[in-house]
Amino acid sequence: MTKAHTAVDYDTQLAEKVQRLNAQLAPFHAPELEIFRSPETHYRMRAEFRVWHEGDDLYYIMFDPATKQKYRVDTFPAASRLINDLMPLLMEAIKPNDALRRKLFQVDFLSTLSGEILVSLLYHRQLDEEWEKAAQALKQRLNDEGFNLNLIGRARKQKKVLDRDYVLEKLNADGQTLIYQQIENSFTQPNGPMAEKMLEWAIDCTRDSQGDLLELYCGNGNFSLALAKNFRRVLATELAKPSVQSAQYNIAANNIDNVQIIRMSAEEFTQAINGEREFRRLKDQGVTLSDYQCNTIFVDPPRSGMDDDTCKMVQGYDRVLYISCNPETLVENLERLSQTHRISRCALFDQFPFTHHTEAGVWLERK
Repeated sequence: MTKAHTAVDYDTQLAEKVQRLNAQLAPFHAPELEIFRSPETHYRMRAEFRVWHEGDDLYYIMFDPATKQKYRVDTFPAASRLINDLMPLLMEAIKPNDALRRKLFQVDFLSTLSGEILVSLLYHRQLDEEWEKAAQALKQRLNDEGFNLNLIGRARKQKKVLDRDYVLEKLNADGQTLIYQQIENSFTQPNGPMAEKMLEWAIDCTRDSQGDLLELYCGNGNFSLALAKNFRRVLATELAKPSVQSAQYNIAANNIDNVQIIRMSAEEFTQAINGEREFRRLKDQGVTLSDYQCNTIFVDPPRSGMDDDTCKMVQGYDRVLYISCNPETLVENLERLSQTHRISRCALFDQFPFTHHTEAGVWLERK
């Protein structure tokens, strides 16, 4: 077990989260909390390790959050089995190879439930042809051993990709299998099994919907694609360019024809829908906001929650699906939303077991 796991057992830590979230939602007369457990091990699809050089030895390390002391990591039970299978083989291959190990200081893993894995090697030196040749051989060796692996080398102002900088994840939700491109260093749901449960819950909440769906903060289209079958059309916004590009890729990969992604922040969209500003990018994409009859809105904001203007705009929709990675800011937003809406369903998704973090979902309907 990792240091994080030794302090408390799974049921105890989950019960503490349930108690805390129930208390936070109590002022809003929330119904009984729906609780979604995580697997206790092998739930994280991503992991990052620093690399420690000690003579001829080379190994992964992490830092204890409490003491800041480093400790050696040979296995990491929180990470996917794929990451755990690859960790020793990767280090064993790098250790005797000077071109690969010299000034290597970090290794990042991005794995999938679909069996693909992406490894990023980070260096405090520029990468040359010798490194590239050694890295190609490393990639071939590991793929020959049965991994579906791509490799990236990173140094200051340098990125060498062998051969893709993304993985293709497949998530199963409500009888459908959805393909998602997940790019290195872009946001993706870290807990694969929990991501599927979140999609299923969101689909179930919106199952009998009418009209169109507006989604803010859509990322790579994670929820947009899963929810598309419940609506006539989906209009989704996202600011980060790599995420928008992935969302477009995912729309095509899943043969979905009723989802439109526009590159805008939630604040910009609020200005556009309120008629405060005109945006050329809407015209360039042929998007006329008045064509949409959105009576449902989905929001999955950053930890800071929604700004006040966006929150006010969200109140204009009959039904609101809100996924939150920070219950504190969710509560702040609910203080406004509860003036016009009531909570019909609420859920706790244990996205980050053995940490303080809690992922919550609320389904609000106009009073």
